Parts: sequence; C-alpha cells; structure tokens
Amino acid sequence: MHDIDATYMKLALNLAVRGAGWVSPNPMVGAVVVKEGQVVGRGYHRRAGAPHAEVEALRAAGQAARGADLYVTLEPCNHQGRTPPCTQAILGAGVRRVIIATLDPNPQVTGGGAEFLAARGLDVNVGLLAAEARRLNEAWFLYVKTGRPWVMAKAACSLDGKIATAGGESQWLTGEAARALGRRLRHRVDAIVVGIGTVLADDPQLTTRRPRGRGAGRDPIRIVLDSRLRLPLTARLLNLDSEAPTWVATTSQAPPETIRALKARGALVLVLPADAGRVSLPALLKELGTRQVQSLLVEGGAETLGAFFDQRLVNQFNFFYAPKILGGQLAPGMVGGHGIMHLGEAHITKNLRVRRVGGDLLVSGYL
Repeated sequence: MHDIDATYMKLALNLAVRGAGWVSPNPMVGAVVVKEGQVVGRGYHRRAGAPHAEVEALRAAGQAARGADLYVTLEPCNHQGRTPPCTQAILGAGVRRVIIATLDPNPQVTGGGAEFLAARGLDVNVGLLAAEARRLNEAWFLYVKTGRPWVMAKAACSLDGKIATAGGESQWLTGEAARALGRRLRHRVDAIVVGIGTVLADDPQLTTRRPRGRGAGRDPIRIVLDSRLRLPLTARLLNLDSEAPTWVATTSQAPPETIRALKARGALVLVLPADAGRVSLPALLKELGTRQVQSLLVEGGAETLGAFFDQRLVNQFNFFYAPKILGGQLAPGMVGGHGIMHLGEAHITKNLRVRRVGGDLLVSGYL
C-alpha cells in the first residue's frame, strides 16, 4: 500500500463522519471510487435504511467505476438487510480493486464480504488505517461485541472541579462555545441520561437546541434515573416539543399510579432491578442494548456520574473546565459516588487530549 492509498482512505473516513448521529443502529461508513488517479465517485451512509456508502459512491462514479479502485472504511456487507448486499453492487460495477480499512466485527459476518469479493477475482486489501476506522465506530464495535452501549461521561466544572457554588448556583459555568459543543455531543449519541436530582433542580431540556431536519441536530432519547418516580408531570422532558422520546428508569418501589400517569404523558417507563435502592446500572445498560441504544451520554449530576464511575461502566469522558475557582467544602464536586479508598484503585485514563473551546478547556480521554 502506498501513501496515496492512505490519502484516499482518509477522504473516505472524513465522508463517513457526516453520518454521525443519523445512521444508528448502523455504523458510519464512507467510500471513494478512484480511477487513474482521479476521484470519480464518493459516498457515505446517510441514515439507517438508506443506500450504503459503497452504493452511493458507485452510483456517483457510474461507468467510470469499471476498472477502478474502491476505498471503503468498513467491510462491505454480503447479506440482505434493509438494503441489498453491497458486494453484489461492487461486482456489478466492475471494480478491480477494493481497499478496506477494517473487517466487520460481527463474528457471523466478519471476513464474509472480503472473502466473497476475493473469491471472484477482485484484488482485496484489508487493514489500511484500521485503527482510525475502528475509533470512528467505537460505540458500534463495542455494541456488536457486547450488546451494551458505549458510555460517555460529560460534565462542566470549575478549575478546582466544582460543578456548582456552595449556594447551589451552576448556570453557567462554561461559555457558549463549550455549551454548544456539549449539545453537538448529544446529537452524536443515541441516548442521554441524568438523575432525578438534576431534573428536580434544573428542569433540563436535554436536547441539541438546534434546528430540526437534515444537517441540523437530532435530539437523543432522554432517560431519567428515578427509582421512586419523583419526576413531575410538569417537567419539560414530558412537555417539550421534541421528537425524541423520554424514558424513565425506575424500580419496583415506583407507585403504579405514577407509572400510569407518566405513560399517559407519553413516557416509556422501564421497571428495572434495584441495587441498594437505586436503579441497577448494569441492568439499565443491558435493557438499553436490547432496545438498540448503542451510545449513552451521562450528563449528571455528580451522584449519577459517580455511580457510573464507581461501577467502572464509563468508556470515554469529556470534561469541560471553566477558568474559575469556586472553592468551598460544601460546593459539590464533579464526580460523586463512593469513590475509592486507595490510590491503587484509581481510574487510569489513556489517550488524553486537552484543547481550548472558547475560553474553556476540554479534557477528554478513555478509561
């Protein structure tokens, strides 16, 4: 493989990103058709049920695809789903070479598309920019392998890690640029979760607050952890004009009449096992997985974030730091919960990244 191949694969990866927030439960995929050193077709998966990236790119190329090279970020499918197999479209287009970034992780599928094409005489290469391709669809890869969603923690705090003053004031710690980026994170995930304490204190919308429609913003499923169903029927989560549903995760402690009232307001009530009187988070993730929720954004408050960290359920984090110091022993910290007793038990982060977002700092990484 040559540097020029990597250039075309990077173009395919950049195309794939355009599907972020729209393609779930499918992965983001991009494709580029190249002939005699010229890009003659490009495409990406736009939404679930729409033509796959390879089909878009081949259609754009038309007759120029015959004898061309196809660069695709994920192994072409070789099975009938909501759309026909991409391998058939590739054969029909007369492509001579297929460069695949990474194989499909599904053990029932992996290698099938690549082997099918190679067995029919095409030159098939796998592994170019594989790490980048897997990172692009990290939530989907985890979901396919484990059946549970990718969990991303998000919080905004002061430089000394406080999410509010000792008097409870928290809006707005960070600037508009950081808040706008936070809302874009909501667009990219399937669901967002907060604890009932956050709802009672802030009555949040949990939306992208962006115009609807293609190219704007898609509101995620809004989930409230509420073991005793204290969610007011007047909460904006139940009354806001949004296409996104509201789900309430509760336990058997919930009064049946309140369950009926919430259902009447359009909420989906999930009665889950309890853990020390609260909703079991592993049970929640398992339930979300069965409902094809592949990515979950945990926004708070501190006790909800702490519970996810305590149980080591967080895969990725995005922490926004405002250039302010609040101080005060009574001012709540960013991550609550039980915490750890010994430094040897600390969560070890990796792939740390720090960047400025307006006047604030964003620290992101993995666990």
